[in-house]
Amino acid sequence: MAGQLPPQIQNQLAQLQELQQQAQIVVQQRQQLEMQVREVERTLEELAKLPKDAPVYKSVGALLVRSADREGLERDLTDQKETSTVRLESAKRQESRLRERVTALQTELQAALGQR
Repeated sequence: MAGQLPPQIQNQLAQLQELQQQAQIVVQQRQQLEMQVREVERTLEELAKLPKDAPVYKSVGALLVRSADREGLERDLTDQKETSTVRLESAKRQESRLRERVTALQTELQAALGQR
């Protein structure tokens, strides 16, 4: 069927497939960022429940290392949450733009194919 389509429509179909792939990648990135934000939020909540003199540990690669600087650890986690939240909002905007472009291109293609 693709061989029978005009080059312009073939090009639009290729663009549509590429946009759909890009959108899927952005969706996966957004989901990862959402998980990161939730994980940091839960960590901060649990940290707040602990007594101030309770020992705390931070992850360093595959190891858990005791942290003597609890406030520093809280600041690092808060910074990590803020950074991930900003990246998450950016991914949401990018996903929205890609979905709009996919929808517009699908509409164009449907119109073009309907005229055939």
